[in-house]
Amino acid sequence: MASSNISSELSQAQSAGPSQRSATYSSILSKIINEGGSNLAANIVAYVQSILSDNIGVIHSRPLLSAFVEQYRNLSNNEAKIKAGTGVVDQLAPRIVSYEQQDTDIKFILADAYEKEEDFTDSAEVLQTITLDSSQRSVSDDDKARVWMRICRCYLEVDDSINAITYLNKVKQVIFSVTDQQTRLQFQLSQARIYDSQRSFLDASTSYLALSNETAIDEEERVQALTAAITTAVLAPAGPPRARQLGKLYKDERAAETAEYSILEKIFLNRLLSPSEVSSFAAGLQEHQLAKTSDGSTVLDKAVLEHNLLAISRLYQNISFTNLGALLGTGAERAEQYAATMIESNRLSGSIDQIAGVIHFNTKDGGHDVVAMNLRAWDANVQGLAEEVEKVTTMLQREEPAFFERAMVA
Repeated sequence: MASSNISSELSQAQSAGPSQRSATYSSILSKIINEGGSNLAANIVAYVQSILSDNIGVIHSRPLLSAFVEQYRNLSNNEAKIKAGTGVVDQLAPRIVSYEQQDTDIKFILADAYEKEEDFTDSAEVLQTITLDSSQRSVSDDDKARVWMRICRCYLEVDDSINAITYLNKVKQVIFSVTDQQTRLQFQLSQARIYDSQRSFLDASTSYLALSNETAIDEEERVQALTAAITTAVLAPAGPPRARQLGKLYKDERAAETAEYSILEKIFLNRLLSPSEVSSFAAGLQEHQLAKTSDGSTVLDKAVLEHNLLAISRLYQNISFTNLGALLGTGAERAEQYAATMIESNRLSGSIDQIAGVIHFNTKDGGHDVVAMNLRAWDANVQGLAEEVEKVTTMLQREEPAFFERAMVA
């Protein structure tokens, strides 16, 4: 409840003439803020209630409320700012059409105060009440995307990916018309984080890698994005799409500077991973990346098992499931299940002889398809050469544009 002396002064201010009213209210607001105390939030709410009264009128109330917003923004007591802001927003709710801009400004300040206390859920809920489809003022796609992006990021801070996706999808509808670079970068990062939280690790890796190549962000953040791209690529299901992504990461010159480079190199070169290497990599994973799957193993366990299975297929033409399980560090039955799943989804070339308990690798129609393997290797080498030529051409165009133009004309 407001202080009795403040309530009395506010009553007198309402009765003052139009010429004196602005100065009187300004003096009262300064007194409320300077005195502070336990009644600070209640006094602020009473002040706003007074300037919104019917005795003042919208024409005079609006500039008074705008002046209040600036004072409220600079309030140092964050707890009082939150308490007062909540009350002021409630006061403005039935009159929002008349004070839309001021209401929006107050909600932004209140959201900032919540985030300072790391209360991201309440911040998101306040931002959701901001009027973006307005007939009173023009709200650009950039402004809308900025608000939606902030809400999305708040929900990501509390691992609420469901609500985060809702607002990310809103941004998707206008992202192509958004010109603000920071908003676009935040969109890319949030999309990558959502893919990551949903365990769509291959999509996450692609998004993180694209972000790591953005020159507009700091070098340190680019390296962090590249590290995240490597981590999520390692966690992705084994198969050709993942192999292509690993190839892009392995060829990135910056990858050698990351702590994850050793495991990236082994996976890309189809070498077996040891338990110690896996444990070292797991120590840097986030909680959702270590969650258990339906069969009781973690995402990393599954990714490593599938990778080692592919690595073994490069070393053996055939092997019994007993021996395969021993190499994979699991039972024969589980090794057979993983092999069957990968063969069925075309992520492993092979065939299973269940009677003999043996798996034959790199086979088609019962024979070794060596020709096909050689052709795939040839294709990969040609692709690598073409990419290197393209890199050299791009460097020449950037470093020696005059020479490049003459050479292209010739």
